[in-house]
Amino acid sequence: MGRWLAAVLVGVVLVILPAGLIMTRQPPRPPLTEQADTVLVAKSARRMVLLKDGRILREYAVSLGREPLGHKQQEGDGRTPEGRYRIDGHNPRSKFHLSLHISYPAAADTASAAARGVPPGGDIMIPGLPNGLGWLGSPHLRRDWTQGCIAVTDDEIEDIWRAVADGTVVEIRP
Repeated sequence: MGRWLAAVLVGVVLVILPAGLIMTRQPPRPPLTEQADTVLVAKSARRMVLLKDGRILREYAVSLGREPLGHKQQEGDGRTPEGRYRIDGHNPRSKFHLSLHISYPAAADTASAAARGVPPGGDIMIPGLPNGLGWLGSPHLRRDWTQGCIAVTDDEIEDIWRAVADGTVVEIRP
């Protein structure tokens, strides 16, 4: 009986402890009161920074496309583009918890893909987590999982949504 009870307790700990780690959430930060004029993404650092007049408003850890090295070359390559773009839309009805659309592909991206005879891809976003999976929180950062997007948590996208207007510059660096 003692061995059986010990085995059950070990099983419960192995199931409940990881679930508790997954569902822990960071305490909410105070809302941003200023509008960003630039979104800077440093792919190698997996960081996104909201700036106003060169001053950091807020910084976020991000997940990138499943093939994070290099500039996006074509549709389906799983890469996050590099370069200078703009936020050109806010989507409240996304498959993810809110999303901001990035203006990729730019004319140079389209021309480069056309020269290689491939589509450039599109629908590059800054989204929250997939709808219904917001409870995952920051453990989504353990691996790059998007198709080229720059993903944050649901709480973070709500913050970003309010602070980043359409037309805001997005600079994505290697």
